[in-house]
Amino acid sequence: MSRILVVAGTDSSGGAGLSRDIAMAQSLGCSVSPVVTAVTVQTNAALIATQPIPPQIIAGQVTAAFDPAGQIPRAIKIGMIGAPDAAQSLAQALPLGVPIVLDPVLKSSSGGALMSLETLTPLLPRVTLLTPNLEESALLAGTSHRPQEPPELAELAARAQIILATGVAAVLIKGGHGQGARSIDHLFTADSHQVFSAPRLPVSKRGTGCSLATALACALAQGAPVAEACAKAKTQMTLWLGSEG
Repeated sequence: MSRILVVAGTDSSGGAGLSRDIAMAQSLGCSVSPVVTAVTVQTNAALIATQPIPPQIIAGQVTAAFDPAGQIPRAIKIGMIGAPDAAQSLAQALPLGVPIVLDPVLKSSSGGALMSLETLTPLLPRVTLLTPNLEESALLAGTSHRPQEPPELAELAARAQIILATGVAAVLIKGGHGQGARSIDHLFTADSHQVFSAPRLPVSKRGTGCSLATALACALAQGAPVAEACAKAKTQMTLWLGSEG
């Protein structure tokens, strides 16, 4: 069984964060080494409070997870980080040569702020795949987001190039929060663009960003290249969204 390292916060509602990551990983045949970055007080409707974990404790969890005496994680998924100094500690503690999927969790599903753009900066040059949704891609690129006006491909490509200039190897701009009969994700690298499409299902679940990023990390841990990992994760998300669980 492949192991992944998951860096994220807890969610007392169980709908997102580490609990959702672990459930998705286990469904895909991966085990998880969890690194807790923050404890949140959440319901399905609101983010009530957040308590960040000290940076040295976060770094210590990472170091322990990669102890040669244990099963070494083959990929890393990063979600909620907390404070900028925690991101700096993570950037220093994470080992080289392990693929990293970063879900830029700027706010919770209920709208509460979880992370700032500044927080991500130390980590971006280490990231194999960044997974912003449409709004997050606009914020990361410093452009405006207009939910009522779906962005054209040229606009998404421009956002992606700005994000890639930060050192990220690839960016997957997710279309789950968009409009239309199909949910379309766009994978950009410095010299390529690929599309992953699935029917837009009439359901709403919390933890979709966590689940997708974890599915991507699992696929990478199991040896899939980035584009193949995106295709596999898209299929898995469609199955999960269509299920009752």
